[in-house]
Amino acid sequence: MPRQGNRLDGIFAQLLDRRQSRNQLRKLTTVPGGSADFSSNAYLSLSSQPAVQRAFLARLHAQAATGGPSLLGSGGSRLLDGNSSHAESIERTIAAFHQAPAGLLFNSAMDANVGLFGCVPQPGDVVVYDDLIHASVHDGMRLSRAGRRIPFAHSRVWERDSSSVAETKDSAPVGKSLDTVLQSLLQGPEGALFQSGARSVFIVVEGVYSMDGDLAPLAAIAECVESRLPGGNGYIIVDEAHSTGIFGDRGRGLVCELGLEDRVWARVLGFGKAMGCAGGLVLCTPTTRSYLINYARTLIYTTAMPFPSLASIEAAYDFLASGQAEPLLAHLRLLIRETHALLLALCARHSPPAELFRVSREEPRSPVIPVFTSRPRSLAEHCQRGGFMVRPIVAPTVPRGKERIRVCLHAGNTRGEVEGLMQALDAWLVAWKRGAVGGDGDAGSAGQEVSAPGGERGVKAKL
Repeated sequence: MPRQGNRLDGIFAQLLDRRQSRNQLRKLTTVPGGSADFSSNAYLSLSSQPAVQRAFLARLHAQAATGGPSLLGSGGSRLLDGNSSHAESIERTIAAFHQAPAGLLFNSAMDANVGLFGCVPQPGDVVVYDDLIHASVHDGMRLSRAGRRIPFAHSRVWERDSSSVAETKDSAPVGKSLDTVLQSLLQGPEGALFQSGARSVFIVVEGVYSMDGDLAPLAAIAECVESRLPGGNGYIIVDEAHSTGIFGDRGRGLVCELGLEDRVWARVLGFGKAMGCAGGLVLCTPTTRSYLINYARTLIYTTAMPFPSLASIEAAYDFLASGQAEPLLAHLRLLIRETHALLLALCARHSPPAELFRVSREEPRSPVIPVFTSRPRSLAEHCQRGGFMVRPIVAPTVPRGKERIRVCLHAGNTRGEVEGLMQALDAWLVAWKRGAVGGDGDAGSAGQEVSAPGGERGVKAKL
């Protein structure tokens, strides 16, 4: 048992108190039963689909009947006793589905990113990354031997770009922001060695950014890299964790939707979002796959996925590949358009100050719709009391001045649930008009942020 009142606990307590004083303390919470989900990343609601559940259970029963490997664990790392012909078959199937030469499974998308970036850049190589890239990529870069790690302004590719996708006139950028664009990095003074082909340059972006829900301009990025690095030493890596399953034919992802399979060097897939299960996979060449098997520490030194994880991934992909997810995708896209229209109608009806309640006028393409507000905890707690699970997103997950609640839509959401959420938002704005909305202090466990990226009361919102 740890000693009570030891010095280290005292240091930790001071750090936690400091975070609490800034309203930045994270806490674990649970979702009350019966809440309408507008928070999770399970965009297609696959885990609740009866067909997926039946397929998953059938695989478990079949495996148990054979008396084969344990259902409960894999027995070791893949380099020792944890590998199986089943895992290798799934890798080949997924790679073929995404029109890639090869694939390698990891226990999570975070492990995939850390493993990939931790070992791929060689001494002297450079990683050029979008300023809003996921924390897992930063963790991988810290472990890498890359000579430089250089950020560029979010989704800014060309010098002629006047603003990033996320920073339109509707999003009211706050404070000083990075203004270096990808083009200037690749062709400016620092780009001389890049252009000579003397070193590899890895350009990393996300397909869909989880906090703003915007899409990376992948076609423009590919054009820029190829034109500014004619030596072929520019290697684009796309994290498709939030775009797998919801973009491209049968959910193949944004890279496939844009026909960029041969122009993107590697893709990282995440199965914990739209796919409704767990795990990650790197799509790459067979040689890169062999290299990762030899050098990616998050693959080498961890126990491999157990059979139930493999079975859940297989069941989800079978559901996608067979076209059974198409009605879910159609419903989800309809909800995205209609929810956005209703949010704009709320803004028009109440005319709140931009810092209090703001939604981008640009129609979203992903299921993530941020509602910017200076009082995210108050707004989230109000919605949660009404049975609608949304989460406040605050600093340090997002920059100060860009706090928001994040409305995540799912194929399993009903139009009635969306109407109910709109009524809850409407009631909060009415309370603001009456002066009944206070400051955004600590809202307790219901109002904790997660990391991770304007009718009168009683008037029913219509879809």
